[in-house]
Amino acid sequence: MAKEQQKNAAPDAAVTPGKPAAAAKRKKEFKKKRERRIIPHGVVYVAATFNNTQISITDTDGRVVCWSSAGAIGFKGSRKGTPYAAQQASLAAAGVARDQYGMKSVEVRVKGPGSGRESAVRALAAAGLHIVVIRDVTPIPHNGCRPPKRRRV
Repeated sequence: MAKEQQKNAAPDAAVTPGKPAAAAKRKKEFKKKRERRIIPHGVVYVAATFNNTQISITDTDGRVVCWSSAGAIGFKGSRKGTPYAAQQASLAAAGVARDQYGMKSVEVRVKGPGSGRESAVRALAAAGLHIVVIRDVTPIPHNGCRPPKRRRV
């Protein structure tokens, strides 16, 4: 009995005498379409560690346009450090840079000792980006910190 009264009361509540029907309908607000930024030349940073490979693509001023990593692609555990994972991450980042930003040529800066260094750079070329220069920017200590004491087993 109470349910029937609620059903009957609902249509009466929708039409209120004080407000017109036009106010009930909201006007659709259109967002201004973001204009596509064209970046013909960029810089690709490849950080290859033993456990993962990260690829960041920036414009010439250093603003990150897109990025990817072996972990972001979906590889887990020890598979993240493989050359194949680095290749897939590189292809994903290069595809976004090429399609969304119209990037054609890149300068590559490789850092780290990982196994994905070479394959990441090859994948950039395979994705259709023209590689202008490849630089190794791995930080090398000039006999920096004192190493930990020797292990006795």
